Amino acid sequence: MIISRTPLRISFVGGGSDLPAFYEREPGAVVSTAINKYIYITVNRKFDNKIRASYSRTEIVDSVEELRHELIREALRMTGIDRAIEITSISDIPSRGTGLGSSSTYTVGLLNALYAHRGRMVGAERLAKEACEIEIERCRKPIGKQDQYIAAYGGLKYIRFYPGGEVEVTPILCAPQTRRELQRRLLMLYTGLTRRADDILAEQSRNCVMDETKRNSLRRMVHLAEQMVEALSRNELDGFGEVLHANWLEKQRLASGITNPDIDRWYEAARAHGAIGGKILGAGGGGFLLLYAPPERHEEICRALPELRAIPFRFEPQGSRIIYVEENGYVP
Repeated sequence: MIISRTPLRISFVGGGSDLPAFYEREPGAVVSTAINKYIYITVNRKFDNKIRASYSRTEIVDSVEELRHELIREALRMTGIDRAIEITSISDIPSRGTGLGSSSTYTVGLLNALYAHRGRMVGAERLAKEACEIEIERCRKPIGKQDQYIAAYGGLKYIRFYPGGEVEVTPILCAPQTRRELQRRLLMLYTGLTRRADDILAEQSRNCVMDETKRNSLRRMVHLAEQMVEALSRNELDGFGEVLHANWLEKQRLASGITNPDIDRWYEAARAHGAIGGKILGAGGGGFLLLYAPPERHEEICRALPELRAIPFRFEPQGSRIIYVEENGYVP
């Protein structure tokens, strides 16, 4: 039996510039961090040579081609496993439509566990590249690349995306006390709303190609990512909230569905009670609301937003890991 543990993520600025519609013409950039909320994938040999995949439903099939879950099907093809396998998963956070990159986290963790099942340990770069190939090229999902890379690498990272498909992952170097203080000032609230990110991202990609105004918003978001990295590298947090706020204003211009009246009301109430900046995580439309505020104002903000649930979290320095191995044979 193999168990992998792969972190979910929060993206601070630059999201959307990791879509091919943008970075194929000019470089994109994001600042993102893994967090201590995880997806666990369990892989075990199945005695009867069938394939069993358990997620929101359970499939038991004789061949890879029969699987309806496209990520599992393509990951098995990628790793060369075609029989006698059982796959299950557990997530710390609801896994659909919450803006924490769960689909890519799942794909990275699944690849890691399947390779370990074959007796092979692969690095973060390969896991990220192959997860991108599965989601973007094979499954044709209208998504970007940042989620796969932060899930594979972990940590607080500055990630750049270049024409031609190259991705550059750079750790953000700041003092430990700066990182701790940043964590103290962040507040993550669950809205209870979920949405289909694919629809928002598909519209955003179309708009990026056809509308120069929206492309200019993404250019400004890339510049904000650069500003955030420079400030963190100087151990300066004073402008962090303002950068988050500026990024959120630009993000709302990219596509319909990124915000809605409820989100606008919550965000303005949070700002009125001490939040300096924030954003809806992921594509938008629901999921988690991330806020930056002095720690002494967090309780006041939560009282002002009683319908939202605060979720404590910490930054996670490591990416996808194999956390358990019990040798009982592997697929040859």
